[in-house]
Amino acid sequence: MKTTTYLKVLIGSFFMLLLISSCKNETKTETSTSTTKTTETGEVNKQGQAFIEDDVSKSNVLQIAIGSPDHTTLVAAVQAAELENVLVNAGPLMVFAPTNAAFDALPEGTVENLLKPENKDALANILKHHVTAGNYSKDFLKKFKKLGQANDQNTTVETKGDDVYVGGAKILASIPAGNGIVHVVDKVILPPSE
Repeated sequence: MKTTTYLKVLIGSFFMLLLISSCKNETKTETSTSTTKTTETGEVNKQGQAFIEDDVSKSNVLQIAIGSPDHTTLVAAVQAAELENVLVNAGPLMVFAPTNAAFDALPEGTVENLLKPENKDALANILKHHVTAGNYSKDFLKKFKKLGQANDQNTTVETKGDDVYVGGAKILASIPAGNGIVHVVDKVILPPSE
């Protein structure tokens, strides 16, 4: 009887030791707030919540922009400013997403200049001026006169008939997102100059 109990304890201890050692050998993953890192081979390794693929959840505001052929310039700007992870947080976020035509309407060379690495901060400021906390429909926005944007500046809200203008940009369409709402706008909303 003692021998059987001893063997059970010995076998149980062996399995417990095996379980503990297998847990210690798991590979730990490093988390980083940076959205991109360059590997030794020169390849860009995208990191962060923005790059997690999920086929089940409702698309977030970044995924909606990435999936739209009318927002390729906006997506390029978000990537150049490394703001991808900001646009996938839990929110709720309200993003006023200028179309490619809205960027094309800017003075010639403006977009190309803003996409340069040395202008990353200015680009980020402009993009953050297109984002505010909340998840308000176009009709609900009619109740506002101003919105506080993510760059700590305000922008105006105007109603003309059934149309709503934010910072002078007309809302063309609204798309609900998993972490807020995307309002497609016809102009780039520039922050007020200081």
